[in-house]
This record gives sequence, structure tokens and C-alpha cells, in this order.
Amino acid sequence: MQLDDEVCLCFHVRKRKILNFLRIHKPRVASQLSECGGAGTGCGWCVAYLKKYFKDFQEGADAADQDITAEEYAQGRSGYIAEGKGKPPS
Repeated sequence: MQLDDEVCLCFHVRKRKILNFLRIHKPRVASQLSECGGAGTGCGWCVAYLKKYFKDFQEGADAADQDITAEEYAQGRSGYIAEGKGKPPS
């Protein structure tokens, strides 16, 4: 995913905003990323990614996404919603 791709598709929070939030606010736990535009509080799909970004930040590593494209990410979320694992966006 690129910096301007949305990580939280429910609330349209982009990767750049999340990484800047980490850098500026230095949250103590991953759940504090919800303060970044509500990220992770909608369907829940992005929570694993938010936790990874938090862990990478804590370790001083780059926030890489294993070469996943924004389209693949959105398709994964669609499957997640279809399986009933998260609530659909309102």
C-alpha cells in the first residue's frame, strides 16, 4: 500500500495520516490509534494493520505492507464483511 491509500476504509483514514499520528503523538498502546480519525472503530478490518504499524513504529522499522495493493486490500475487506466477521459500513 502507498502512503495515500486508505487503511481504514470505514472512516477514510490514509496510511500517511496514521504514520504521522504515530510519529507526532507517540501512542503508548495500539488501541490509541483509534484517536486518529476513528481508525479501527468501524468494521474492524484494519485493526491488524494498525497493530502492525504500531509494532513497526515501536521497533523503529518501516511500515511495509508485504506488497499488498490498495485493490487487494479492499477485496480482502469485502470478503471479511461477507463472512460476517465485521459489521458493514453505514
